[in-house]
Amino acid sequence: MSFELVRDVKFKGSETVEDLIEIYRAIHGFTAESIARAVDVLTKCVEECDLRVLTFTANVVATGLRGILAQLLENELFNVVITTCGTVDHDIARSFGARYMKGSFDVDDRSLSEQGLHRLGNVFIPVSDYGPLIEKVVFNILDEVSKDHESIGVREILTEIGKRIDDENSILRAAALKNIPIYVPGFVDGAFGTALFMYTRFKPLKIDILKDEQELADIFFRAKKSCAFIIGGGISKHHALWWAQFHEGFSYAVYVTTAVEWDGSLSGARPREAITWGKLRSEARHVTVYGDATVVVPIIAFGLLRRTGKI
Repeated sequence: MSFELVRDVKFKGSETVEDLIEIYRAIHGFTAESIARAVDVLTKCVEECDLRVLTFTANVVATGLRGILAQLLENELFNVVITTCGTVDHDIARSFGARYMKGSFDVDDRSLSEQGLHRLGNVFIPVSDYGPLIEKVVFNILDEVSKDHESIGVREILTEIGKRIDDENSILRAAALKNIPIYVPGFVDGAFGTALFMYTRFKPLKIDILKDEQELADIFFRAKKSCAFIIGGGISKHHALWWAQFHEGFSYAVYVTTAVEWDGSLSGARPREAITWGKLRSEARHVTVYGDATVVVPIIAFGLLRRTGKI
């Protein structure tokens, strides 16, 4: 068995982000080496796989990372999205004028509540810019959609919403423009889902909750080769892996997480565990990047966009 030597690096002052990725590869270490390998694995994913799944959690959509995720879809580097209801909430709210403000973790939450502000970590959102705004947008669009549908799937609703968004940073808009389906298995867990529930209490529109699952089954079973870029954990991570197991598993996978595996959660489970379930092929190329997604994903995404000639 042969090994490469760790190389010391020094800055010249003219480095690009591409150079930084190679610097990380030379440094090796903990997160540095995994970032470089993540770009390698995702490049192979785009080159070889007809099914390329992107999953992420809602918290990153409340940050400026939202625009980068939309850019990955605009450039069709991924062609299926699996995410959470909060993603839909944040994307709708921000697309229709909600103010997401830079805050701090070190605040008095009672004071924020008195000022009519929701706190999402270190992002502050006026109460009026969230639930009431999302409900109004969803109700208005459902009024239009229900003219042509008695029953509809959640993915179809999200596509219809995306078609009506003008914000160039919107994930829903980018997906709709490129005919990329977005699946939200936990769609009732947020303002969007509650709006659907309330609307259907008073209007005849029916939500077909299993239609999306049929679409996902068809997508995975038609795929010749599949891969996944999984940012964060929870239901979005699990649902992608769950469907992959029914068609031989992913051939490539990149996880970005801050979760640990020893608490027994799926969010912290490493790719090797997915192999035991058949969710990841035993010969699959995979890497786990431990770190804050708002730090590491922009570097990985830039490397992928540059290597595939998209920027």
